[in-house]
Amino acid sequence: MATYLKTAPAASTRAETDSKVRTTVETILADIEARGDQAVRELSGKFDNWSPPSFRLTEQDIEAAIAKVAKRDLEDIRFAQAQVRNFAQKQKAALRDIEVETLPGVILGHRNIPVDAVGCYVPGGKYPMVASAHMSVLTAKVAGVKRVVASAPPFKGGAHPAIVAAMHFAGADEILVLGGVQAIGAMALGTETIAPVDMLVGPGNAFVAEAKRQLYGRVGIDLFAGPTETLVIADDTVDAEICATDLLGQAEHGPTSPAILLTTSDKLARATMDEVERLLTILPTAEIARQSWRDFGEVIVCADDAEMVTIANSLAFEHVQVMTRDPDYFLAKMTNYGALFLGPRTNVAFGDKVIGTNHTLPTRRAARYTGGLWVGKFLKTCTYQKVLTDEASALVGAYDSRLSMLEGFAGHAEQANVRVRRYGRRNVPYATAAD
Repeated sequence: MATYLKTAPAASTRAETDSKVRTTVETILADIEARGDQAVRELSGKFDNWSPPSFRLTEQDIEAAIAKVAKRDLEDIRFAQAQVRNFAQKQKAALRDIEVETLPGVILGHRNIPVDAVGCYVPGGKYPMVASAHMSVLTAKVAGVKRVVASAPPFKGGAHPAIVAAMHFAGADEILVLGGVQAIGAMALGTETIAPVDMLVGPGNAFVAEAKRQLYGRVGIDLFAGPTETLVIADDTVDAEICATDLLGQAEHGPTSPAILLTTSDKLARATMDEVERLLTILPTAEIARQSWRDFGEVIVCADDAEMVTIANSLAFEHVQVMTRDPDYFLAKMTNYGALFLGPRTNVAFGDKVIGTNHTLPTRRAARYTGGLWVGKFLKTCTYQKVLTDEASALVGAYDSRLSMLEGFAGHAEQANVRVRRYGRRNVPYATAAD
């Protein structure tokens, strides 16, 4: 039986907050749909104090922004993008078009077709998330998406130079300096000056996530996302410093970001709680991390690795850092997670920024039914069929005729029957199951 040394007292407050966000987003999206550019401009001025002549950057604007980025920073962006591109290319190579003959004269196949147009949102509030440009824009381009629109909010009165550089290097076809729900709405619904896209991807705050949720169906989305989550699974092979560091490293994302320690060591659990308090006295982002840890942090002591797997699968967290004697045990046994980080030599920040796996991952237990953003999310696997011989058409037609009549679909049956008559040269009475 697991022992909870620390629980998350604020977790139950989310429903009320979600309701307020939902109402606000509904109003904003309706306004954008009704008034287009005018609404977007007013909303951007209201929320971001940003209302330029055009939200879209010109080539000259892009070049000017890149010129402001330090050479070392540009090199680091290119290195990170090389890792993301390489892994995305390997993933795409694993997805093959197929064509097989399933019966004599019957050919079935599928093609992996890229989405035509994608909108990529790159958060840029308290933390301008340069890496999100790699994860969304670059991955979409590797998939073969023809038109990628990238949007990020203004930063200190203009475009964030490093974000613009990352978007441009990743292959964005259009770059917008536009944030929040107004960016999501403009890309999805379209305005007089912004053509609509077919799919929206990328992380964001609660309002951005809710906008994507409400627009899902009118456009595709990558996944439903909430506040960043991290789960550290550890035993006595590691120490409190590394556990506390990995917990706070993700808690700094925001005041509602859950961070949980799951361990078989009571000693490590208590030492980690002490170490968290010590690190909060020196961490520059402690104000946010402290609130997140206080309200959403948990520490759970389990009897053995098997119990840790059970609880971890139930939590279905976005990030799962495993630091145990046998990390591969968790790779083999765990089924619900956004991404695994196996062993103390790696960590969530590697995945967030540079190592090559995608950092847009499922939260709020969505890992029970979906993985994160990857090249395959931008591809539609579309089937086709060909029947090459009269004999095959008549054979399949007879089965289809009987199965259609079994369900009461006479029109379906006639689609089959006309082939049985024509290609099988058999007299089947109208709207009757073929013999």
